[in-house]
Amino acid sequence: MKGKILIVDDEPELRQLLKFILEPDFSVAEVESAAALQKCFSQEAPGVVLLDLKLPDANGLDLLPQIKKNWPDTEVIVLTGQATFDAAVQATKRGAYHFINKPFDAQVLQVTVERAIENRQQKEENHSLRRAISTISGGSAAIFQSPAMQAVVRTIERVAPSDVTILITGESGSGKEVIADLIHSLSPRAKNQIIKVNCAALPRDLIESELFGSKKGAFTGANTDRDGLFRQAEGGTLFLDEISEMPIDTQSKLLRVLQDQEVRPVGGLTSYKTNCRIIAATNRKPEEAIKDGKLREDLFYRISAISVNLKPLRERRDDIMPLANAFLKRYAAQANRTLRGFTPHAVERLTSFDWPGNIRQLQNEIQRAVLLSEGPDVNVTDLSISEIKFIPTEGHDTGFTLLEGVERNAIIQMLKETSGNKLETAKRLGIGRQTLYNKIKGYGIET
Repeated sequence: MKGKILIVDDEPELRQLLKFILEPDFSVAEVESAAALQKCFSQEAPGVVLLDLKLPDANGLDLLPQIKKNWPDTEVIVLTGQATFDAAVQATKRGAYHFINKPFDAQVLQVTVERAIENRQQKEENHSLRRAISTISGGSAAIFQSPAMQAVVRTIERVAPSDVTILITGESGSGKEVIADLIHSLSPRAKNQIIKVNCAALPRDLIESELFGSKKGAFTGANTDRDGLFRQAEGGTLFLDEISEMPIDTQSKLLRVLQDQEVRPVGGLTSYKTNCRIIAATNRKPEEAIKDGKLREDLFYRISAISVNLKPLRERRDDIMPLANAFLKRYAAQANRTLRGFTPHAVERLTSFDWPGNIRQLQNEIQRAVLLSEGPDVNVTDLSISEIKFIPTEGHDTGFTLLEGVERNAIIQMLKETSGNKLETAKRLGIGRQTLYNKIKGYGIET
């Protein structure tokens, strides 16, 4: 099973339809009212809640904050037969992952649920990752030992106290969000909050009102004034993740905000001064994103006053074992186990592997090894990663570098192990599904 789904809807026929669609792949539970939902909060959190807006004893919008308070990492997909733009905005503001109108397409629903599950898993990974390297700066057990990451830390320590805009680049799973947290925590703005937004996850028709806010009557369904993320981040930090996935026309408006330090809400006649620090991130190479028309060149120069590049784990092998030991300590404690460390053969395997999913993949691997190991140390047989060597396609000039070839072979091997299941392959590699699709396409892998 890919995850647990909870349906909150008062229509028995619809609940049965949803179960029919989802049960082949998910564990599905159902409740018919807000009162029944309240009783579930003491139970294990589901991966996704499918929430009807119109319940006999409550409004779904009012339940959203309760769900997010009790199950912070659970993603909520709102279902409604009376969709309005204002309801969609309010649902998004209160923490909904997505908004689906009734009647819905079964395939669209299933894909949306899968993406929500994947997003929740990534949230959990990021939480664990931030906890594991919370001693990155000034602690007694600093995690990063490689010269490359120590140079990154020194740069961060110098620039964090300022308000300079910073761009963080690096492959998926390399720790960009963790670095953003570190910058914020070392800055004078740490007393205020850091607001984070994944630009790829915001609906295209909502992104501007989400960022800049909107005025009542600005568009159909805009029944009230609403603050944007710039307003919410006032005095703190606004982290724009995957900024190259932001629509180009919105990038133009963002550039104007950064230049003038003023924000004009959608439909507003006046602007207000903004005071928040901008940190942006992308897993694309900026020069390629600019060339492909995904990132405005003038915006790139504006957000990259300081640029921090996180090298992939394969290029900073000195970090592998400190990270692995930190993850081992954490997951052993969670599993109530006493593990001393890794055998020499396991250390050799861990440090020689190329980690296409970077830190996130290493984290998943150590968690798995802790659960499967039987002895006092994690042995090489407890690891799922194999010794992968680059073998060029016979009779074909791939044009790949050695490291790209290693990554390509790792993806091919994992696809074979999962019988071509891309979602499971991405999960085992510790990367996002879209990242996997991009790599499959880029490496010309036939599935």
